[in-house]
Amino acid sequence: MDSNASLSELIRGLQAAEFSSVELTRDYLQRISRANGDLNAFITVCEESALAQAERADQKRAAGAGTALCGIPMAYKDIFCTKGEKTTCGSKMLADFVAPYDATAVAHLKSAGVVMLGKTNMDEFAMGSSNENSFFGAVANPWDHDRVAGGSSGGSACAVTAGLAAATLGTDTGGSIRQPAAFCGVSGLKPTYGRISRYGMVAFASSLDQAGIFAASAADIARVLPFIAGVDPKDSTSSDHEDGWLNLHRDQALQPAGSGRIGLPREYFRDLGVTDATLQATCRTLEAAGFTLRDVSLPHVDAAIPCYYIIAGAEASTNLSRYDGVRYGYRCENPQSLEDLYRRSRSEGFGTEVKRRILTGTYALSVGYYDAYYLKAQKIRRLIQQDFLTAFNDVDLILAPTTPDVAFRRGDLLDDPVAMYQQDIYTIPASLAGLPAISIPAGEHQGLPLGVQLIGPHFAESTLLETAAAFQRETDWHRRRPGGTD
Repeated sequence: MDSNASLSELIRGLQAAEFSSVELTRDYLQRISRANGDLNAFITVCEESALAQAERADQKRAAGAGTALCGIPMAYKDIFCTKGEKTTCGSKMLADFVAPYDATAVAHLKSAGVVMLGKTNMDEFAMGSSNENSFFGAVANPWDHDRVAGGSSGGSACAVTAGLAAATLGTDTGGSIRQPAAFCGVSGLKPTYGRISRYGMVAFASSLDQAGIFAASAADIARVLPFIAGVDPKDSTSSDHEDGWLNLHRDQALQPAGSGRIGLPREYFRDLGVTDATLQATCRTLEAAGFTLRDVSLPHVDAAIPCYYIIAGAEASTNLSRYDGVRYGYRCENPQSLEDLYRRSRSEGFGTEVKRRILTGTYALSVGYYDAYYLKAQKIRRLIQQDFLTAFNDVDLILAPTTPDVAFRRGDLLDDPVAMYQQDIYTIPASLAGLPAISIPAGEHQGLPLGVQLIGPHFAESTLLETAAAFQRETDWHRRRPGGTD
């Protein structure tokens, strides 16, 4: 089977009985077995259960009862709880944790007949921009194994690029879907905050975390999103926003948009470096496809990074306080006292970056600093959101770079946290505002992929995906794979 076949092509192949889900799943498992030693994209591979799920999917299809995704092999970032399989969050703290239930997004896909190939590697507790912070080792970029795959959902992006899964789930708190999608040359969607339930998704920063999707193209993402979106009584932050478009695309292919107004934020178009040519070419392609481009301003985005790392750190400090060596997770050996149990379990169980963010967040929430840091960051967050809402009075979407550069070499930024945090400079603002955004492949530099992102108003996933599909109809960047294949 073609290792570069798109999700949509696989759906058609299963519907036409050109191959079975068992055959397709076995093919993916063989690819994982061959490639994962070099890429380290998977933490857990579920070979036995995947083949059993594929057999059940074939039986459903034979009975005429399967959904469009029935029998499609996918993989999930190891932050989603999966009943009976390990959910490690890339951490020593949860290295042996087996969840007793499925995350809501996983449960929806399981109900749709999706086959779970395994759990993909990630930065520990989703804290990182390079996937070098995993207890299970760094993920390699399929385009150049000496370079990072991006983070924190690097394993999920890598798996799609390398043909190890038809599509994958990831999470995006400050860019953790869009940045690795750009580095690996695939499409990655961060939906509106609340569009997908966070139940069963291990928390990092609860007001920012959002599940999303990696696939080769916007059209492929549109086939998955309707199955996992929607209100969930188990997640009070999930939205009951009604969207007939989502229901329509459970069974129908995406139709590209024909026109629209796209804003170019002047604050994002300064000192672009290697991304400048890619953005200019993207603008020309969109104009030729019938879109109107106009300048907009987002005056407060320069404050986004410090604002984000205060808020995210504060929420991480609170969320990760539950890992104390008592209830579940890693527990130190032979503790001498309760205080010793807490201190050593957390010191030994968490990695350097996680401890850095916990300490930063605890400091920002402490007496005497709450008003100066956390409260001020929340006020800035509101200003950033308002900038976007004002811009969307004049345009339908906003176009921006996804990353400052192509994927950097492994190890280059590990000793410079500030430089590492700057990798999220273009992705964080949309996260702070709770907006949907998609990164799509749009160019290359020295043989490595570059992405651009489209940002939309709340619950404008339909416009985002249709516009991205219109761009991908005119270009072939999303079809390119390492080794010159497409």
